[in-house]
Amino acid sequence: MIVFGSASFFVFGVVLVLVGANQADLARALNLDLASTGLLGATLALGIGVGVAGSGPLVDRLPRRALFAAGALLAAGALLLVDASMSFPRALAQMLLLGIGIGVHETVLNAAVSEIYAARAARPLLVVHAAVTLGAMLAPLGVGWLAERADWTASFRATGMAQLALAAAALWVRFPAPRSSGGAAQVPLRSVMSAELLPFLIVGFAYVGVESALILFAVPYAESLSLPAETGRVAISALWLGLLAGRLGLLAVPREIDARMLMAAGLLGGLVLGGGIGARIQDVAIVYAGAGFSMGLVFPVMIALTAQRFPDALGTATGLVAGAAALGGFVVPWLHGALGDRSGVDVALLALVPWCAAVAAAALAAWRSAAR
Repeated sequence: MIVFGSASFFVFGVVLVLVGANQADLARALNLDLASTGLLGATLALGIGVGVAGSGPLVDRLPRRALFAAGALLAAGALLLVDASMSFPRALAQMLLLGIGIGVHETVLNAAVSEIYAARAARPLLVVHAAVTLGAMLAPLGVGWLAERADWTASFRATGMAQLALAAAALWVRFPAPRSSGGAAQVPLRSVMSAELLPFLIVGFAYVGVESALILFAVPYAESLSLPAETGRVAISALWLGLLAGRLGLLAVPREIDARMLMAAGLLGGLVLGGGIGARIQDVAIVYAGAGFSMGLVFPVMIALTAQRFPDALGTATGLVAGAAALGGFVVPWLHGALGDRSGVDVALLALVPWCAAVAAAALAAWRSAAR
């Protein structure tokens, strides 16, 4: 499961940066401003939210292999149908379907790894989520390579073929069976939707909002500093390299992983972004790498802690948290894209700092709740 999960999350990471890495070509082909670019990326995030939250109860009830394959086929169709002449409404629809497909993947894999490793799941989840960062780190380089030899749609279609390969590979993977039986969940939804879940919902919303905005606006931010678009693509890769280093580095920490690590990540990430963007540091890749390293542990640790809190309905609980995260990826880039059109892309990115503070504040609340 670790190998298959890592491969799946690698492709997931590629999908996350396709819009940002192709931003310049997409903007020309579809006549997009920053707000429209933000909406396109936000719609992908909305689809992920629908996929992860909607599939959570299904993961607790139905065969996981079939759910995974269905998500892969949906994502593959959305990617393979991308073309340079499509309308903006069609692009939005395809991003929504793509997000739903990979959102199903995320919930199935989070639940499978969490169930297999139980209380020891934090570090295995760090491993498989590190593959997200690796895919997202390498994808912008691959996008540039393909664009030079074909056109910007080639990276979407190549990723669609990868989704088809995952659907086929799932036939040979053993997924843990759902814990519930007879079609009824063991834990009612109202017990999952508790005050103890709220801090993790906030952490997910704020963190993914920051991550998505940084990716989507890396190229226009570089251009605002009179740097080439390629500098923005390199910054996206640097962000994910930092995320990878942060996640793998946590594996070497001997102490128990708890919400205090989330709090430290939020504070440090805010400091890096506030300092780097506020000072308009020309080496954008360094700023992005520092932000990624600071906050790299947030998503997998958030999922692991949620699964530990709700072990009998972890598909539903982790799906809700990942859904809130995807909602942040929808709302924050859209809002900050509009802010960027009005006040400049540097202001839009600098305004991400309060979201980092929200991660820290919510993590503090989660830690205090667990300590009681």
